[in-house]
Amino acid sequence: QKPEQEAAEAPAEKEEEKTKLLFTPQYLFFVNHLSKINTEIFHCSVFSVGLIYVLWLFCVSLAFNWNVWMIPVRWAFPYQTPDNIHVWLLIDYLCDAIYILDILAFQPRLQFVLHGDIVVNIGKGKILEYLDVVSLLPLELLYFKTGINPLLRLPRILKFMSFFEFNKRLEAILTNAYVYRVIRTTTYLLYAVHCNACLYYWGSSFEGLGFSEWTYDGTGNSYFRCYYFAVKTLLTIGGLPEPTTLFEIVFQLINYFIGVFVFSIMIGQMRDVVGAATAAQTNYRACVDNTVKYMASYRIPKDVQNRVKTWYSYTWQSQGILDEQELLDQLPDKMRLDIAVDVSYNIISKVPLFQGCDRQMIFDMLKSLRSVVYLPGDYVCKKDEVGREMYIIKAGEVQVVGGPDGKTVFVTLKAGAVFGEVSLLAVGGGNRRTANVVARGFSNLLILTKRDLNEIMVHYPVSQKLLRKRARKMLMKDKKPAQKKEEEKEPIPIIPPRAEMPKLLKAVLEMTEKSGMKGTWSKLKDRNNRSSVSLQVHNNYYIYIYIYNFTLKLTKKNIVLNI
Repeated sequence: QKPEQEAAEAPAEKEEEKTKLLFTPQYLFFVNHLSKINTEIFHCSVFSVGLIYVLWLFCVSLAFNWNVWMIPVRWAFPYQTPDNIHVWLLIDYLCDAIYILDILAFQPRLQFVLHGDIVVNIGKGKILEYLDVVSLLPLELLYFKTGINPLLRLPRILKFMSFFEFNKRLEAILTNAYVYRVIRTTTYLLYAVHCNACLYYWGSSFEGLGFSEWTYDGTGNSYFRCYYFAVKTLLTIGGLPEPTTLFEIVFQLINYFIGVFVFSIMIGQMRDVVGAATAAQTNYRACVDNTVKYMASYRIPKDVQNRVKTWYSYTWQSQGILDEQELLDQLPDKMRLDIAVDVSYNIISKVPLFQGCDRQMIFDMLKSLRSVVYLPGDYVCKKDEVGREMYIIKAGEVQVVGGPDGKTVFVTLKAGAVFGEVSLLAVGGGNRRTANVVARGFSNLLILTKRDLNEIMVHYPVSQKLLRKRARKMLMKDKKPAQKKEEEKEPIPIIPPRAEMPKLLKAVLEMTEKSGMKGTWSKLKDRNNRSSVSLQVHNNYYIYIYIYNFTLKLTKKNIVLNI
């Protein structure tokens, strides 16, 4: 076991060494003092999955995108002038304030997972990422020496971890997350073209505006003209002027190579996003097509085919999935139970048959329920058939019908009603259905099978006895008084009555006594008197063997039997 222990301890030691190297004493001292300040000023922690934190990450992402998009523009294009420099600086310092507030007020108070435990103590705040601290390097102090150069703000781009975290948190709370993924992937492509447009203007100004046909000539809106050139270059549309100088040729070659890779990567990501968004619908269409092909190959009647197609269409529109159980099976038992309790517990707990039963037994029953959709006019169950399921109406209505014509409606059951629960217990022949139940419209029912219930009740003997007793009472209420009297007069025997001795065996035994032969037959008679039950089990085979052997003996002694 020593090599296994050493192998298990090795990763932990490596992590500790990395932690010692990354987080120096000075850095930890800064973080601890920062946490103490937060403890004194703010008296609550921030939950990392809460809506407040997502909104704050949105603000941080706005500041990050301002730096990512505007730094290249201000560096390449002549949009930053002495007349509007105060506006640019105001927005820059506002974004810096958001960065600082995120580091001081939110990150140290953020709940996080440490060795499987959720840490909520503000004094043990989350250790700040090195990139978050480096992103706030005050390189703007060099403005006094070099002038206002936007490239000195490049460290602000190192805040990209917050931007990616915002994407992850936002996708977790969105219903149709694939729409946001498509928008985000498209934005990545637009940003690549944006950077290429900035580089193209810089190259044109480096050689001189209008220096050749390839460079930008300085007419019109410079950004849109360069952006148009970048789109044609990265998407390899063609129709561009030929480069003439070495700088232009190298620049254009790099553009083409980068454009091929960027465009292919973005198209691949877009395909994956759209494919993941439509995977369920593609599976649904494949199931419908295969079913229709199967029915056509076996020449199923048209009315049956139409009903099958209607079932597919309604199930997909109402649930968005063909089999809910397949989706729920992927969840842990605890989460599956939580969903089942929210959906069906109030209904099951109100069923008279299950009131007073073990609460955990009801929870196990909820996990075994499965959803089934019935079309208008479908028979949920028929009279006198063997009942193997209990039904809970989740949505829609069903009707209990009967009468001479089988169409008289006795009662209409709506959402929340339960029927067929007594037949699950099969007491006294009560597993036969007593009426026809027909779906009035499109009905979604939850079904509990008899097999699942029996597997559950094995672990709850007290509740099992209670259910058997209640089921017997409910069956007696449904029966007529004459049937009740007959059952009371003629109780079902627990041990079957003793069977009479066969006449042939009795005659043989009498002849043996008269002839004075004692032995096997006498012992057999005594054994029969002592235990007729044991003889009854085996006499169908062994008695006739004894008779055959005995007749052979009598024949040898010339004794004539008159039977």
